[in-house]
Amino acid sequence: MAIETTSSQMTSEEIVALSRAHTFFSWSIQGQLDPIAIDRAEGVYLYTPEGRRILDFNSQLMSVNAGHGDRRIVDAITEQATKLQYVQPAFATEVRARLGEKLAEIMPGDLDKVFFTLGGAEAIENAIKLARHYTGRHKLLARYRSYHGATHGAMTLTGDYRRWANEPGIVGVVRYPDTHRWGEKEPRPVDESLAGLEYVIQAEGPQTIAAIFLETIVGTNGILIPPDGYLKGVRELCDRYGILMVCDEVMAGFGRTGRWFAVDHWDVVPDLMTMAKGLTSSYLPLGAVAMRHHIAEAFETKMYYGGLTYSSHPVSLAAALATIRVYEEDDLIGNAARLGPVMKAHHERLAAKHPSVGAHRNLGLFGIIDLVKSHDPWTPLTPWNGTSDEMKAIAKFFRDNGLYTFAPNNSIHTNPPLCITEEQLAEGFEIIDRALDIADQAVV
Repeated sequence: MAIETTSSQMTSEEIVALSRAHTFFSWSIQGQLDPIAIDRAEGVYLYTPEGRRILDFNSQLMSVNAGHGDRRIVDAITEQATKLQYVQPAFATEVRARLGEKLAEIMPGDLDKVFFTLGGAEAIENAIKLARHYTGRHKLLARYRSYHGATHGAMTLTGDYRRWANEPGIVGVVRYPDTHRWGEKEPRPVDESLAGLEYVIQAEGPQTIAAIFLETIVGTNGILIPPDGYLKGVRELCDRYGILMVCDEVMAGFGRTGRWFAVDHWDVVPDLMTMAKGLTSSYLPLGAVAMRHHIAEAFETKMYYGGLTYSSHPVSLAAALATIRVYEEDDLIGNAARLGPVMKAHHERLAAKHPSVGAHRNLGLFGIIDLVKSHDPWTPLTPWNGTSDEMKAIAKFFRDNGLYTFAPNNSIHTNPPLCITEEQLAEGFEIIDRALDIADQAVV
């Protein structure tokens, strides 16, 4: 009897059933899961096993920046996997040398050395260790409207409700005021936010504070773009009190905003900078924490107590080097910058047409639409950390009409791959336009 060497194509129903039976999903009540089965992806589109096409309007987790299925990245992965699959992190490889050199070239200021991790959360964990080891202090300042990852330290730094079930976390984390408060349309004045931060520094004792952590642009908690002057103000406070400034660029980095990194818009150089997601366009897991030259120099003569089995994994590094090359060859960062005003125009058109659109924000292809029940007083469509029948119906409309994006709380995220065209961008906003008719019914 012949041996079966290939398996037949599974249907969506079969894939979902087996996945639910034997695998555990993140951020989910397992019994309420209804995942979409995906067979392949290309460019800005996902395809089910039955061939149904879905426009990826969120780059999955704001991470597939180069788009799906780019053969140049796939071929680089294959070539490296054929040559050298893995060596432990104490070894040096050509791909490690070349990627380190390239990152030093594109990173701001004197950020010129990186420690490679498996992803963004591990980058945050090692930024915590580096900050504490370098300064000899233990306190870490973080904000409420923030998300830094799901590992222990990163989750403690995270300010939103996902932290609650994972507490108690690591010691020494202290909150400072956000630039944007939930339920308010506009950010707080820069001077007010900075004064609040300085008060916390003084009250906690600057000599006890290792670092101030912040997402350069807050991601899942609302695409919150800092007002001009805020990041420079934080930088000045850090310099004044001898505290490290740590910018989380896991979502905002690698072209998402129309620059290599979001900090580049405000000419700020953090002391430590975390990255992941767009680093490999999520083709393989990889993260990194970058450090300024003087911080790296401090560890020339003292031990760094940190390490990961998969740090500097050669195949992931090859994916990153190829991804950066794609960004450059196809001018994807320039495309994000050019399409930023186009996205803004779509947002403005929807705001003019739909009374449920309360606010919208974007920088490059990092965007969001906030929905409201009332403009005066400004009342979000959902309660804090909650949902509503309208938001549930909007999510279902997207799924039924071939659009994938985040729709948490009262918001619709608009974060497509950087390779998207103007026509494809319009395709996504046309579906959102029709979905907003549902939200309009809730406006009072």
